[in-house]
Amino acid sequence: MSTINNSGSLTNEMYWQEEKVPVVDGSEQNLTQEDFFSLLTEQLANQDPTKPVDNDQMVAQMTSFTMAEGISQLNEKFEAFSSSMTSNQALQASSLIGQSVLVEGNIGFSATEGAGFSGVVVNEKTVQNMTITIENQYGEVVKKIDAGSQAAGNIQFTWDGTDNTGKAMPAGEYVVNATGQLDGEGVAIPTAMNRQVGSVSLAASSQGIILNLDGDVSISLKDVIQIGS
Repeated sequence: MSTINNSGSLTNEMYWQEEKVPVVDGSEQNLTQEDFFSLLTEQLANQDPTKPVDNDQMVAQMTSFTMAEGISQLNEKFEAFSSSMTSNQALQASSLIGQSVLVEGNIGFSATEGAGFSGVVVNEKTVQNMTITIENQYGEVVKKIDAGSQAAGNIQFTWDGTDNTGKAMPAGEYVVNATGQLDGEGVAIPTAMNRQVGSVSLAASSQGIILNLDGDVSISLKDVIQIGS
């Protein structure tokens, strides 16, 4: 009895090959420099011998094409550069996780009971009788800090997380108000708070890098005034 062994007798090229459908990515609709010179050659070959193409027109056409191609390449390189810059910023911002950043505002966050927080009073002019008050979520003053007379500059302060009787206050957000007297009149003084960075988000290009702070607050990296307390 005879046997038939078909191993190795036929190569893969002799089998029916499935036709591959070319992928349309839009590149076939773009004119390359080779296409441009082909069109220019056809234009010269089919021009009217009695009215040849003017040299200035040829130079203008070549210049226009070169400029358009250069601008297109520049845009591609700029997009790649922008993407690289965003990635570098995200990498640098990731090093801020766990760090303290100073942000403009008057809302402080105490992470745990009695932890408190720190901040800065942005004092533009010398004031007398400066007072810093800490209010809870109900608008009640839990702590009053007398700072006395202060010259112009950033006045750092720290709240120890206790009320006026020494009782530890619960975790959460607290409102900080700074006031003083300038030329005999009461004035409100802006403040900035130290907040801890919990995580970093890469948002849309218009927003840039987003820092997620303790207390479920998010800010843009560009809004950070100072890193470290």
